[in-house]
Amino acid sequence: MSALVESVVDFSAIKQASRDALALNNETINQVLQAVADAAVAQTDYILAENQKDLDRMDPANPKYDRLQLTAKRLEAIAQDMRNVARLPSPLGKVLEERTLENGLQLSKRSVPLGVVGVIYEARPNVTFDVFALCLKAGNVAVLKGGSDAEYSNLAIAEVIRKVLQEYRLNPDLMSLLPASREATHELLNAVDAVDVIIPRGSQNLINYVRENAKVPVIETGAGIVHTYFDKSGDLEKGKSIVFNAKTRRVSVCNALDCLIIHRERLRDLPKIVQKLASEEVKLYADKLSYTVLSGEYPDELLSPAFPEHFGTEFLSYRMSIKTVSSLNEALDHIANYSSKHSEAIIAEDEVAVQRFMQLVDAAAVYVNTSTAYTDGAEFGMGAEIGISTQKLHARGPMALPELTSYKWLVYGQGQVRE
Repeated sequence: MSALVESVVDFSAIKQASRDALALNNETINQVLQAVADAAVAQTDYILAENQKDLDRMDPANPKYDRLQLTAKRLEAIAQDMRNVARLPSPLGKVLEERTLENGLQLSKRSVPLGVVGVIYEARPNVTFDVFALCLKAGNVAVLKGGSDAEYSNLAIAEVIRKVLQEYRLNPDLMSLLPASREATHELLNAVDAVDVIIPRGSQNLINYVRENAKVPVIETGAGIVHTYFDKSGDLEKGKSIVFNAKTRRVSVCNALDCLIIHRERLRDLPKIVQKLASEEVKLYADKLSYTVLSGEYPDELLSPAFPEHFGTEFLSYRMSIKTVSSLNEALDHIANYSSKHSEAIIAEDEVAVQRFMQLVDAAAVYVNTSTAYTDGAEFGMGAEIGISTQKLHARGPMALPELTSYKWLVYGQGQVRE
């Protein structure tokens, strides 16, 4: 293990913290989470000052800027998420299955912590709070590896959290923040004897790197290449508000709309569907048919012909592509070819089309007549989220407390031996 990581994080100490976590009761955990939420608000000025140091190093035009930026309002929301997590029932010790065998052995399958959860993330300082809260509530130790873009912010947040842990006389290694360096990433990816699972949160490049280089098991939280299909039966008023919200609510997040697919029989309504996007200066990359319809109806400076690279792209900015299709099947084919299996939506009144879309679209979250902006752990009633998993093993969709647990079998006997 490199001296750089050893000087900051002792993996043997983290393993000890994982054992200590098993002994924590839910009441203490909830008190700590409430205290951290209070401290986050009380230390708003300090956290924002450190966050500003990170912001000063980043171009405001960078799509990551919005993810990096903290505000007093955002800190209040983060604190509220932690309080919501504290109010949730503990995911631990749940009896998942019970039975008695013919030989009299009593079997009980019960939920337990994953153990040590490593999270590698980029310019998202809110993740530091979210991961700590969810991991602690589920009895896990959090080992965090943030990016250099958010280094000052993450250090400030980690300091606030660890001070609360010390005030409650808990092991401060229940949460560790590694240096923002590639060497630290390498150490974490190879910590097979100390870390039980690694969860990357960030760009597709980051996710690919972790998947290809980790010796520790990985749960992927994929990039969001998000589509909304406006069917020939779609309601215009619903479509206008859904498309605007999905695209502009917060463009830098993974559930933001990237491609509007529209049935050619509804092209006449396209200018009305996208009209409000111009107020947010959303640039549209339209295919041949939609470009013809939008010419003169949408600001020229915000309208461009679409090229192949505009499809299958996670824009993370005020940009969106438009694809015209002749049928639901063609829309399904387009989604299958370009989706990252994150969030997909249909706007339709035809129940047959709705049911076919819901059945055939392969994504973690599939929506009918509503915005993809709802793909979020807090919105799903989970308190917060560790990420949005786009894989199918162990977890899929917003990951929160249940997904941060495993299980073990407890077997009770009365002297039975196997022949």
